[in-house]
Amino acid sequence: MSEAFVVNLIREAFYTMLLLASPVLLLSLIVGLIISIIQAATSIQEVTLTFVPKMIAIAIVLVLALPWMMDVMIAFTTNLFQQISILK
Repeated sequence: MSEAFVVNLIREAFYTMLLLASPVLLLSLIVGLIISIIQAATSIQEVTLTFVPKMIAIAIVLVLALPWMMDVMIAFTTNLFQQISILK
């Protein structure tokens, strides 16, 4: 196992992690920003007001994006196993 292989593997793992986490994180950021603007405009400072809509939005995104996320994870894992088998 060479140093270039390990560096490439770590780079691919980080890229895959960012790719999988980005839809959930971006939606959570957008929903939080919208709720914060509404809270600032109405002077309502309730903690659950931000928590519950974020959780609902995240659950919806996970349900909708799960097939795509699984495809990305399967492709990464298959590629990893193929690269490891080449090394032997």
